[in-house]
Amino acid sequence: MALHHTRRSFLRNVATVSAAWPVMQISGSARPTLDEVDWYNVEDWGVEGKGWNDTLRYYDRFPSKAEGVVRDKVWDLSRHSAGMCVHFTSDSPTVQVRYDLLHERIAMPHMPATGVSGVDLYARDAQGNFRWLGVSRPDAQEVEAQLAKDLAPGMREYKAYLPLYNGVEKLEIGVVPGATFEKVAPRKQRPLVFYGTSIMHGACASRPGMAFPSILGRRLDLPVINLAFSGNGRMEKEVGALLAELDPIGYAIDCLPNMGGELVTERATPLVRQLKAARSDTPVLLVEDRTNTNAHFYPKRRDHHTRNRVALRESYQKLQDEGLEDLYYLQGEHLLGLDGEGATDGSHPSDLGMVRYADAYEPALRGMLNRY
Repeated sequence: MALHHTRRSFLRNVATVSAAWPVMQISGSARPTLDEVDWYNVEDWGVEGKGWNDTLRYYDRFPSKAEGVVRDKVWDLSRHSAGMCVHFTSDSPTVQVRYDLLHERIAMPHMPATGVSGVDLYARDAQGNFRWLGVSRPDAQEVEAQLAKDLAPGMREYKAYLPLYNGVEKLEIGVVPGATFEKVAPRKQRPLVFYGTSIMHGACASRPGMAFPSILGRRLDLPVINLAFSGNGRMEKEVGALLAELDPIGYAIDCLPNMGGELVTERATPLVRQLKAARSDTPVLLVEDRTNTNAHFYPKRRDHHTRNRVALRESYQKLQDEGLEDLYYLQGEHLLGLDGEGATDGSHPSDLGMVRYADAYEPALRGMLNRY
């Protein structure tokens, strides 16, 4: 009886506290409380992270000519807005966003809607660093969300990252009527170009700004172009030809999670030659595959990693023997850490894993780019 009485008392206390606490609204499509909003169409000043202007849809990652040239799966994935961000400044106490998504799929079983389809807002602090501020929480293809409200007074710079695993049809930023709003054009600096797989694409970051190429863009203060394609980063010559059209400060090639040893041997060397033929002075970083966090229990998985890495190291050595310069190499064993805690499913990084990826990449990229 005493145990039952204690449980009833506990439940009554929980009910009392629940009634006293306000209910939090988490729907990303909930309409803002403001009666009026000044809306600004991002296409009027542009997004950072686009490599080409001649795209079928404004927020596509590949130019229109790539359709029918790259494989259909790669083309379809290039319609995602991964890596793109928009800059602006404002003194508005509220920042809002409204946008239309390309695909009905808002989330995935192992990746939330905030990462797949959200818009992620950062603001520059007094020390000059971009810090996270808010993210939309989509539950439909048409999204209108309040990213921040009741902000401290003052003019500040913002960076908003676009969805990782969905496309964007239209995007607008909203502020309080009469607030100052300044459009900040994409930076003219040469970008850092990433080519890889689902991990680099952004799986499974909880927010777009947590994809490791975006983390590195903030740390290095560089524009980033994310040309990773989930399940389809395979060092293909058709993609290589498009990469070679760009004029980046450097390339990071991280395709091994979608390849096997024989395919690495077949394609790694030709891809680097292709890039170097067009951009002889542009450094290239070759990256091994990460170790799956549960690979200790699966011998075939460990053997797969070993074969991939042997093939990539041999390709790297062959390219060096040919006299190609500005080639760099990053080992994969530590990309997710060594404690097995960095992935959602053994393969794709959680936010912790994304930070660890960035921690591993950062010194390699700084060493590669130190002459700049």
